Amino acid sequence: MSKGQTAFRAGVACILAGAIILAGGCRSDTPRKPPATPATTPATAPVSSPAPATGAAATMPANPSLGDTMTNSVGMTFVYVPSGEFRMGSDVAEPGRHDDEAAHDVKITRGFWIAATEVTQARWKMVSSFNRAEPKGENLPASRLSWPQAVEFCRKLSQADRRIYRLPTEAQWEYACRAGSAGPYSGGKLDEVAWHMDNSGEAPRSVAGKKPNAWGLYDMHGNAAEWCRDFYQRDLGSGPAVDPSGPAEGNARVVRGGSWGHFARACRSGARASFNPAYPLERVGLRVIIETHPQASPNP
Repeated sequence: MSKGQTAFRAGVACILAGAIILAGGCRSDTPRKPPATPATTPATAPVSSPAPATGAAATMPANPSLGDTMTNSVGMTFVYVPSGEFRMGSDVAEPGRHDDEAAHDVKITRGFWIAATEVTQARWKMVSSFNRAEPKGENLPASRLSWPQAVEFCRKLSQADRRIYRLPTEAQWEYACRAGSAGPYSGGKLDEVAWHMDNSGEAPRSVAGKKPNAWGLYDMHGNAAEWCRDFYQRDLGSGPAVDPSGPAEGNARVVRGGSWGHFARACRSGARASFNPAYPLERVGLRVIIETHPQASPNP
């Protein structure tokens, strides 16, 4: 290990000590708050063994339907999610609910392709020059990632695959997570669909080890938490929204899904968390989307 890498890891260890805890907490049930100090942010189907990067994009179906799949040039499987409407947030009576989960109707006007799994370490290494996740494992989720590092992965993958890859907006993420469901967990009971603190051994697990949701997406609950594109705003309002993409500026970015090291309440479909985007967080990874009809957004 070089001196630079050693210094980086030491710095990360110090930063992580001040990181905000996901909703539901790691070892407490204390609701989390956004970081007080602004961070500088740039403007900017189960996976098997790694496939060679060819630089040539796979053919995308011309008129895709819900549940159609495709595989890109680095072997990532994507599922098509069409436009539609859903109820975002959670019911006031839902156990474990936080008060930033106001229920409201959301319309998604553009279909998109979303990765069937979280980005694995194998795929991460095919695009990026480093892998700081621990423990190591080809099919374990990539983690210990800051938000800018996740965005840079999308940029490099877009360049290599000649498509527009991005982090999902918070609304796109929850729409895909719920897959038409209205309860706290989508696709089955908690332990059927999620790796969380009480069943994971507090360690990451291979992606796609639990049941998928109704749209064929794995690990939307638990395993690695996932960065979203939006800046965090506490009050999402109760009125209807169309293609929301968050405020134009803020101090924290949204993280969704909960992780292997968090209580069940953090893994609910409506659970929200926020972190300083500069922190490379141990339990946070990413899931990417392909935008076929890019929308104007204040976020990259």
